[in-house]
Amino acid sequence: MTTTKHTVSVLVNNQPGVLQRVSGLFGRRGFNIESITVGESEELGLSRMVIVTTGDDNTLEQISKQLYKLIDVIKVIDLSSNPMVARELALIKVNAEPTMRPEILGIVETFRAAVVDIGPASIIVQVVGDSDKIDAMVELLRPYGIRELSRTGVTAMIRGSVK
Repeated sequence: MTTTKHTVSVLVNNQPGVLQRVSGLFGRRGFNIESITVGESEELGLSRMVIVTTGDDNTLEQISKQLYKLIDVIKVIDLSSNPMVARELALIKVNAEPTMRPEILGIVETFRAAVVDIGPASIIVQVVGDSDKIDAMVELLRPYGIRELSRTGVTAMIRGSVK
């Protein structure tokens, strides 16, 4: 079996403690969560979790079965088994003395990112895209000195009309 990255959408009741129970399930079973995002869904009273994890198909099947055992879990969908749109947001605070700013702004423009704050010796850049795009931008900004980095984690949906 080959280990791959899986993106799983979990529709849950919007109740206190649900996030803790879901993440605890992963920890108890020895499954790693690479990324998790949670927010309200299109249905009142329900939240959607998008979880990125790594494992083979058997691991994914086991995760799905274990999630369905939790009372607050309504639906589990393996998004990565379908064509999907996946995005992540990152805020990156970079050392940026005035003489270095044109080079940094060139990188920002190339990645279609945005400068959201400018200070005397730093700038904060916002970039949205898939994880590979954000990783690439971080690597290009690293030589300038990254002071702080905050990433949201992946959120995703299946493309088109597939539900």
